[in-house]
This record gives sequence, structure tokens and C-alpha cells, in this order.
Amino acid sequence: MERAAVFDVDGTLADTNHLHVVTWWEAFRQAGHDIPMHAVHRSIGLGSEDLVARLLGERRDKDRDAELSAAHKALYAQYFDRLPAFQDAGRLLRRLDHDGWQVVLATSASGPELSALRRAVSADDAITATASADDVEQGKPAPEPVEHALELAGVPPERAVFVGDTVWDMRAGSRAGVRCVGVLCGGIPRRDLEEAGAEAVYDDPAHLLASLDDGPFA
Repeated sequence: MERAAVFDVDGTLADTNHLHVVTWWEAFRQAGHDIPMHAVHRSIGLGSEDLVARLLGERRDKDRDAELSAAHKALYAQYFDRLPAFQDAGRLLRRLDHDGWQVVLATSASGPELSALRRAVSADDAITATASADDVEQGKPAPEPVEHALELAGVPPERAVFVGDTVWDMRAGSRAGVRCVGVLCGGIPRRDLEEAGAEAVYDDPAHLLASLDDGPFA
């Protein structure tokens, strides 16, 4: 039976979380909001609408949500030509593909941003499909992104492993019924990832690649 290796991208395969923190912080600043960067960091991995709601609350002027999102996208787009992948991210995906896993991305990125991330990771030959923000109604921590990735792979939850770097990833994977693996390279503490559902935690893609024979992918 087929197996699926589902991956988040930002903070998991690409070293982009802190770029998102800075560009969201600047988008909020331009709109007159003083949001600490540590609070932004804890919200990275949510879709734009949920991120804004978490940081500004339900009493905010919701008519300005789209403006904030557009400002963030414009600021972040300045980095599209130089987004950095983590060491061995592409090798990890190719190794899993070689070992018989269907590699599927489950990300809140879409459009030109997703294209830039895929160029950075540079492993399109190993990627079977992508579940992007355009494909689901609810983003992480709802299970829908992971569930859609499994549909694309044609694989049941018990035959899948989901790798991510945030508590939102771990909660989404747990709710979708898949085994969850956390990586620390997105900046979230090991304990937080484990409490959110990670059964194993690695430093980064290189560490996971070196540990494939002993962990959830064995």
C-alpha cells in the first residue's frame, strides 16, 4: 500500500519564518499596530486571516484585514528570489521518494509565494502533489490541509506521516489522524511541539534525513 510523507514548507523545509515575522511586524506597524515580534512568531503557520485575528482580536476593524494581508505579501515578495532552503531539505524529499513515499506539501502559501518556495527547496522531481491555501476553506490548525494532502496521495491517515515546525502543524496533523513529526528549525520549543502532538522531534531536515532508519519513517 502507498505511504505519504506530508510536509509543511515555511520553517520546515525553508528557513523563512523570521522573514515572515519581520514582514508581518512591518505590515502591522504601517497600519498603526504595535505587535511584539515574539507574538508574531508564535502565530506564524496560521493563514493570514487567522493570524490577524489572533494578534488583533475579534474587536479589530475586520475591513482592514485584507489590507494587512496585502501589505505582508508585498513586503515578503521582496525576498522571493533569495528564499533559503534548510540544508538537505531537497535531499530529504528525494530520499523519501526513492524509498517509496509519496511526498506531498501542505502549506498556507499559494501562487507566486509557493512557486518561490518550491524553487528554493529545488526538489520538484520528488514532490507528488501540493495542498495549498487555495485548495482548502480552513487552514491549520484545522485538519483540512493535511486531509486534502492525503486525498491527493490517495493514502489513509494511518499510512502517513506529517512533518511541520509549529504547534499549528502538529494540531492539524493530530486532528487528521496522522503521525506527526516536529522540527525545531522554525524556532518553536520541543516541549510545545510534543504537547501539540509530535511523537518525534528533530533539529532540522538534515537531522531527520540522518535519522530516517530509526524514526517514524523507518
